[in-house]
Amino acid sequence: MGSCCTRAEAQVDVGLSDRLADQALRLEPGAGRRTIATPGVSPVTARYRQRIHQRLLDELGPTLGDPRMTGESLHQVVGETLTRVLDEERLPLSVGEQERLRGAVYDDVFGFGPLDPLLADEAVTEVMCNGPDAVWVERQGRLERTPTTFVDADHLRRVIEKMVGAVGRRVDEMTPVCDARLASGARVHAVLAPVAVDGPFLTIRKFARDHLTAADLVRSRSLDEHAMRFLSRVVKGRCNVLISGGAGSGKTTLLNVLSSFIPKGERIVTIEDSKELQLRQDHVLSLESRQPNVEGQGLISIRDLVRTSLRMRPDRIVVGEVRAGEALDMLQAMNTGHDGSLTTVHANSPRDALTRIETLVFMAGYELPLRAIRQQIASSLEILVHLQRQSDGSRWVTHITEVQGMEGDVVVTADIFRRPRAGAQLVPTGIRPHLEARLEELGLASPSGTFREVRG
Repeated sequence: MGSCCTRAEAQVDVGLSDRLADQALRLEPGAGRRTIATPGVSPVTARYRQRIHQRLLDELGPTLGDPRMTGESLHQVVGETLTRVLDEERLPLSVGEQERLRGAVYDDVFGFGPLDPLLADEAVTEVMCNGPDAVWVERQGRLERTPTTFVDADHLRRVIEKMVGAVGRRVDEMTPVCDARLASGARVHAVLAPVAVDGPFLTIRKFARDHLTAADLVRSRSLDEHAMRFLSRVVKGRCNVLISGGAGSGKTTLLNVLSSFIPKGERIVTIEDSKELQLRQDHVLSLESRQPNVEGQGLISIRDLVRTSLRMRPDRIVVGEVRAGEALDMLQAMNTGHDGSLTTVHANSPRDALTRIETLVFMAGYELPLRAIRQQIASSLEILVHLQRQSDGSRWVTHITEVQGMEGDVVVTADIFRRPRAGAQLVPTGIRPHLEARLEELGLASPSGTFREVRG
């Protein structure tokens, strides 16, 4: 009974410990650095978290990266060292505060600190750190600010370095922009100073653990069953497909779904900046670009990988996204025996997608006549699939368009399926695609009524 205290006494005791700790921190080097208040954690505790974590890094740096250490033995070493460090520091914290501090340090050492709960939340599709004290997430297509914060900018930077370092990449003042991926497949984009003025900035695009299927897209009304079956025949029939749309419109998701229609046994080469595609076939070779090192050497671009893939005897080439001169190499591959290849591009409409491809081809550095470029596009691309992200966060296919050739200097296109207005269903336009004859020869003819126009 004598050990019990009232709630008021406990509050006085906690307040006193914080004041004593605050006085101690004022005597430390760097104590004047701004510390961000984390909800539920006092600024004092946050500062201790940084201090204890740094001591662990100083004492266990080589051990933490030792591949011979198993997870269990590493946890034991970190736990023993953390207990000793806490005893040596004699921090004026309550038992509860010490336990919370211990858990936070474990998160920093074995995970990604404050971001771990957000990365584990399946409802979160994107995490955006606009600096150490402004963490936003996307849930169900809508942005919302979270109470999550980092101790300071250095804390956020350590998390970023840990993420990119796991895949052999680096980010620093010399290379302040970096793309990487997590073990879960999530895409990471980081920007440091001096490029990031109020940074560091970190954007993490998560992907569902259970990858969406064609049935899922039909169920969500992204496109209807007739259109999905048509696209499955297009892929099986080795037609070249370009998926277009704005940022976050679902291009990669649709590319994953369409790639699932590629027959087993075909040799597929995927090319990406950061691996995101999850193909289920057995014969898949994944290539990933590489940024230059500090000396500016070692760059391996998407264009380099497209050229390399041509020597790997691929049946199909799947490029995650064309952004520059690799567009020319991709068109040439599609036009020289690698039918059935797929790629994506940023654009606002199917017609804009063709214009953007023209622009990207010019970036290859060759002075080609515009007509020659358009002829190459018309003879290479066959189907355009365009997506748009709606105001409620949903992603819809709005056009399935066939490239039908050239008339004069213009690439001719025809919408096979179209969403007439926002909220309406994707419906056939009544136009029978030219490639249907080829699909019929392959035994992939569309059922009667597939292209019958729906009015209203």
